[in-house]
Amino acid sequence: MDIVSVKRVRRLLDEYGEEFFERMLTPGEIADCRTSTGLDVLSLCGRIAAKEAAFKTLRVRDRFLPWLDIVVRRSDGGWPLVHLRGGAGRMAAASGITEVTVSISHDVDYAVAVAAPIITEPKGETP
Repeated sequence: MDIVSVKRVRRLLDEYGEEFFERMLTPGEIADCRTSTGLDVLSLCGRIAAKEAAFKTLRVRDRFLPWLDIVVRRSDGGWPLVHLRGGAGRMAAASGITEVTVSISHDVDYAVAVAAPIITEPKGETP
């Protein structure tokens, strides 16, 4: 689970512009957050919270969050989908995680995300 302050993200956006978030979000993720008037701060906060929550499911020590290797996109139905690639994909595989599912919610002041790892047991083995 992770929570992100809308006030803090709005301040960062005002001070540093969209370019600041290009270190955390892929071009597709930024496009998902864009409206006709610019970036939707609530959507931006939701993506950041989802990436943090997804990273926490990997249960790794002494690693920094690989921001661009955890991709949170909007499905055709509107719900968030997580794709783990690069370093995040390798961390997940090492933990036996095949997928991460996430739920995002936001309100005026905060965005929250809850993530859960999907672990597929090898066939023929019982716990």
